[in-house]
Amino acid sequence: MIKLGGKEKELLEFDESKLKKLQEIINRGIVPYAYRFDVNAKAAEIKKRFKSATHERSKESFRVAGRLYAIRIHGRAIFADLRDESDKIQIYLREDTLGKEKFKFFKDLIDTGDIIGVEGNVFKTKMGELTIWVNDYCLLAKSLCLLPEKFHRLQNIEKRYRQRYVDLIVNIDVREIFVRRSKAIHFIRNFLINRGFLEVETPILQPIYGGANARPFETYHNFLEQKLYLRIAPELYLKRLVVGGFEKVFEIAKNFRNESIDSLHNPEFTMIEIYEAYKDYNDMMDLTEELIASTIKEVCGSYKIEFANQKIDFKPKWPKLTMEEAVKKNLGIDVLNTPLEELKAIAKEKRLVDVEHASNQREFLVLFFEQLVEKKLIQPIFILDFPVEVSPLAKPHRKKEGFTERFELFVAGLELANGFSELNDPIEQKKRFEEQEKKRKLGMLEAQRIDYDYINALGYGLPPAAGVGIGIDRLALFLANKQSIKEVILFPQMKSTRGSVSKIVGKILLSGAV
Repeated sequence: MIKLGGKEKELLEFDESKLKKLQEIINRGIVPYAYRFDVNAKAAEIKKRFKSATHERSKESFRVAGRLYAIRIHGRAIFADLRDESDKIQIYLREDTLGKEKFKFFKDLIDTGDIIGVEGNVFKTKMGELTIWVNDYCLLAKSLCLLPEKFHRLQNIEKRYRQRYVDLIVNIDVREIFVRRSKAIHFIRNFLINRGFLEVETPILQPIYGGANARPFETYHNFLEQKLYLRIAPELYLKRLVVGGFEKVFEIAKNFRNESIDSLHNPEFTMIEIYEAYKDYNDMMDLTEELIASTIKEVCGSYKIEFANQKIDFKPKWPKLTMEEAVKKNLGIDVLNTPLEELKAIAKEKRLVDVEHASNQREFLVLFFEQLVEKKLIQPIFILDFPVEVSPLAKPHRKKEGFTERFELFVAGLELANGFSELNDPIEQKKRFEEQEKKRKLGMLEAQRIDYDYINALGYGLPPAAGVGIGIDRLALFLANKQSIKEVILFPQMKSTRGSVSKIVGKILLSGAV
């Protein structure tokens, strides 16, 4: 008899009545977990093909497999809803078709949540619903957990994220979010490849992390006897490839940052980074605009979408403002021409944080922009020309001293892309890294490390180049009209629950109880 111990009952959601049915199925010599089933049709295909079907059964029979979502017993007939990846379709089982034994087996031992395969003919019921008249069926996987009571809508937010598999089973609209995300990544990849870009892979485990201001995850390699870091960005390796002669490269990369978790941040996230030789940040803004606008149009069917109760129009051409102009326009403050003491007073009045780190007008400009202006930027807009203090990898602005040729794309108050003309002067890059190291020693743990090998790569010659990083997860927010990044990541990071489910499951499997 299949039994669960006290700890197992606490950690596993197996239903007692379902366990009893599983035991009964095993006792009858029936395999409750099949090896395969020959499917020759999808529910959506059948519904499309037989729109004008009649009460007469089709001559052709079909084999469909999926999960049962509802079972309605009417004496010697049973109606049930079967859903596969494509759609839901009704099935109809009769005792005189299946025989008493097989009909009774379904009636007594098959539940909602079970996965079955059916073979039958298509017809329309008197109510006009397209249905499969089942000539035979096969149990493919016995479910042991109950679907949520109101299975058409799982509402518990934490359960939805922690057990995404349940979310996907019962909230069909959630599946569409990830279908859209997949379509977007596929489109982006083809977009770049068709323009001559080479897709590459760079190390996730790195001896020195870099390419962004962030705290890393650390690990230790036993054989090499050295500390390694999960990458926070692929940037420095991608630019090494440009040094090596690849002029147009991109990577759809998993990055990892050991920082806070909120509606816009997950420790593991996806970005695409793109680099092209002999271009500058103006060219990269054009590419970014075309890429994102085209992706929105392809996946959503229009440049115009709704996001957070706002109408967003991604149709090119998007406006551009320098950071200085954006602050002046939105706050009425001419930061670069205002004395430091006055800026400190304004910052205190507006309750800005990290004011103690600002030592010149450019650094105050960043504080005002990030804390007071970003959220006001609703329609797609490029913000240009960032101070050198916050842009250690960007090329100095050719006209504005103390600034760099860097841009960020903002939509609905969110940063969606970050790019620049790449700094390719090894002496200047060494100096910038050293400035970052000073900040690090003063307690800024997110400051970048000195990567001497990267400086050495620049010493061999990085051609003029531009690059951009685009947040795939944030782009998915717009494609799905969701405000939390957890909604567009299949398995967002969650705090561990008490105990270890995997250990308990392992014990059950090793015991041979099932």
